[in-house]
This record gives sequence, C-alpha cells and structure tokens, in this order.
Amino acid sequence: MKYVHGYNQEENIRLQDQASTLVDLLHGDTSYPAGSHVLEAGCGVGSQTVTLARNSPGAHITSFDISAISVAEAEKRVAAAGFTNVSFRQGDIFSMTFEPESFDHIFVCFVLEHVSQPTSALDSLKEFLKPGGTITVIEGDHGSAYFYPDNDAAQAAIQCQVELQRRVGGNANIGRELYPLLNAAGFSSIRVSPRMVYADASRPKLVEGFIRNTFTAMIEGLRSPSIEAGLMDEQCFDEGIRGLYRTTGPDGVFCYTFFKAVAIK
Repeated sequence: MKYVHGYNQEENIRLQDQASTLVDLLHGDTSYPAGSHVLEAGCGVGSQTVTLARNSPGAHITSFDISAISVAEAEKRVAAAGFTNVSFRQGDIFSMTFEPESFDHIFVCFVLEHVSQPTSALDSLKEFLKPGGTITVIEGDHGSAYFYPDNDAAQAAIQCQVELQRRVGGNANIGRELYPLLNAAGFSSIRVSPRMVYADASRPKLVEGFIRNTFTAMIEGLRSPSIEAGLMDEQCFDEGIRGLYRTTGPDGVFCYTFFKAVAIK
C-alpha cells in the first residue's frame, strides 16, 4: 500500500481540515456501545480516531497504521484531545496478529482506496471480527466531483490524481464499489449510503473547509508528480487549480460524494 499524497506536515493539516469539516456528514451516525472492542484499520494521523473516541467514550478502540510516523502523530493527537480509550499499533493490514474474532466492530475510513487488493484487505480484517459484528467502511469517489463554473483543465487535474493513484495500485473512484467489495468478502446485510458534500457561497464553512482546504489542496499537492509523470504541463495544471478555486466565488458551486457502508459478518 502506497499513500500517494505523502507523509508531510501539509498533508497532516489537510487531513485534519477534512476530518473537522466532514465530521457530522460522515460520522454523526457512528458510535459503539460501552464495553465493545473496536478495531480502526489504517488510522493515519488520527484524524478520524479522535472522533471515534469522542463518539464512543465507553468503547475500547485499537487503531493501527502501516506508517510508524503516522501512528506517533495519532497518539499525540488523541492524547492532546484528552481521550484514554484508544491504544495504537503499527503494522500492515495484511499482516496484523490480532486474535481471531476478537473485535465487536471494525472501522475503515479512506483506506481501501490506497490498497491494490481491497477484497483481500476486507478478508484479512474479517478474521478479527466476531460473528454478528459490524464493519463500517467510508470512501470517496473522485468521479463524483462536479462543479460550477465547469472547467476542463480542473477536470483534467482531478484525473491526474486518479491516474497517479492507479499507478501505485490504488483507486480514487472506489466509493461506488463498496457494495460489491463487501459482498465479495462475504459480508451480509450491506447498507450503503451516499453522503454528498454540497458547497456554495451560502455555506462558507464548507467552501473554506472542503473546497479550499480539503479537495483543492489535495489536487494542488500533486502538482509536481503530475507534471513529472507527463500527465499535464505546468500551464494547464495551474489553470485547473485556478478553476477549482474559482468555484469558491460568490456564484460557485461544488459537489462531491462520499459513500458509507455498514455490513455484518
């Protein structure tokens, strides 16, 4: 698994902006009973972990990530928020050594898009889930992005992200695939709900938090690798970024859909 955005402070800030902006949309209906054991796979820098701990103060949460640097950052973030119900491990989703059927619930957010074998990842996680336990999976889908004023260069810049992720084995359009993926992994009672972000000038927090600080910042952060890969030239890429920022204007509109799935083992 390779994280195409890299592990730097700018990306950490972007992830935190994304988490705080989308907390109600994505996590308002996520909580776990007191005493339950929850596994968070691919916790990254803890952007979602803080919300999990806050929403389920009586649950015991175990969070892990492949990056030791990210785990250390997540530990600091959770401690700074004052939560003590989370423990951390460093390791790969395909080689964790938890006891079989030792968790009541599993939570996976923005992870499968970076995995070359998402069904195998779900199979691996399923081993740690008790019969009757739930798995929650949240992913975005770059193919769902549309905006006004439309801009061909902006659409091409977004496709750079999709292509770069594809080249390292990921899938930036995986949100639409959650039902078939969970079905292929043998989960039952699968329920998928689309969660659309709609931003216009009447919603300044979303304009700033999502259009500027989350989505456009993500695409802009891939300027150098996109140009180096020959996907776009500098002039066209910069035109695309200007097109994305243009949607934050008084007459701009931006839409993007996340998908949230809950299923039972």
